[in-house]
Amino acid sequence: MKIHNTLLICCSLAIGLQTKAEDSKKNNKIQAQKASVDAARLDRYASELMANHVSPTKVGVDELAIARLDEYNEQLSRESLLFPADELYNSNWDTVNVNPFLKSPVHFPESYAIDCNTFTMPIDDDIKVTSRYGPRRRRMHRGIDLKVYVGDTIRAAFDGKVRIKSFERRGYGYYLVLRHPNGLETIYGHLSKFLVTENQIVRAGQAIGLGGNTGRSTGSHLHFETRFLGKDINPEEIIDFESGTPHKDEYVFYNVKINGKNSNIYSTSKNAIAVHRVRKGETLSVIARKYGTTVTELCKLNGISKTSTLSIGQSIRFRAKQVAVEASVNAIKQTTQATTQEKQTGLKNNQNTQTSVTSNTGKKIEIPIEETVVSNGPVYHRIQSGDTLYSLAKKYGTTIEKICELNDMKENIIIKVGRKIRCS
Repeated sequence: MKIHNTLLICCSLAIGLQTKAEDSKKNNKIQAQKASVDAARLDRYASELMANHVSPTKVGVDELAIARLDEYNEQLSRESLLFPADELYNSNWDTVNVNPFLKSPVHFPESYAIDCNTFTMPIDDDIKVTSRYGPRRRRMHRGIDLKVYVGDTIRAAFDGKVRIKSFERRGYGYYLVLRHPNGLETIYGHLSKFLVTENQIVRAGQAIGLGGNTGRSTGSHLHFETRFLGKDINPEEIIDFESGTPHKDEYVFYNVKINGKNSNIYSTSKNAIAVHRVRKGETLSVIARKYGTTVTELCKLNGISKTSTLSIGQSIRFRAKQVAVEASVNAIKQTTQATTQEKQTGLKNNQNTQTSVTSNTGKKIEIPIEETVVSNGPVYHRIQSGDTLYSLAKKYGTTIEKICELNDMKENIIIKVGRKIRCS
């Protein structure tokens, strides 16, 4: 009996050891397969990183870093929100002045691409522009006014961080300034209530305040500004408020000098509107020559006629144009020929055109207008009642196909009155 039991125990142990060995062999095989898969995945990710020149961390063969690459990118995103555009603003985090460089010099880059992909309209309701960017009653209106009612939700236009949360009795009222990683800063004025705190990180579309009628305001609305390194930019240069989307995925900021040897004005856009204050003895012809534009364009932009009397201190708007730096021989010839033809046509059609100015003695003097034709930069047209693509093409000497290509639209589109169309 004892021998029988001993044999049974020995057989059981042998079977157990054999089973354990087989399990161990199987586990080793599974681990080897897993290691092979992990190595392949590691090689694939490392190849992708090298191909894209990405080196966010000391990745090497660290499997943990590869597995947490998405987590790391999210961390980078959070860091960019903690210190938005820090390298651009040189760590200037002014919590008092809307223009952070008000008391210090700023060096603008010649150009800077601003990513607008994440833009969200700051208001929820139908978009109604009540006042546009530009000079207004002897002062500059540096933003755009959007109709809202007291208590309406105001949202952040981009991901960013709250730089200023303050109140200005004779200006913005309750207002917020947000700085964004793309380099822009946005301002939200005349609020009735804050929903965020200073230094808080916010996401595009997040509620940051409520609409109101505080500060220098004649009715409830949102005053919305876009600035770059403290310099105001016309929001309509960046955003199409009719559709509620940016004109392009990237807006390029330019720091270019306006045409004219006597001009010392710099523009944030190749097609921005600048303002000139009329001085003693100046005429429309003098102003046109100074800024490289035409009397006809000045009249259109300012709603005046060629015979209008200018008063000292009057604001005259003109379109900023970049100074030409380089041009090929053929381009110079074509431009010279076109300019000569336009000048001859202008002189022929305006031989008797005059403008009147007031002399020192108070007597009105009639002075012939000297037409100067310049065709620098893109040309835009604000749609008026009755305008068609055919009429625009004919007016600006181009084709319907070219206009559609420049504005990324179809030929059968319905164009709304007031929309700005690029024609060349």
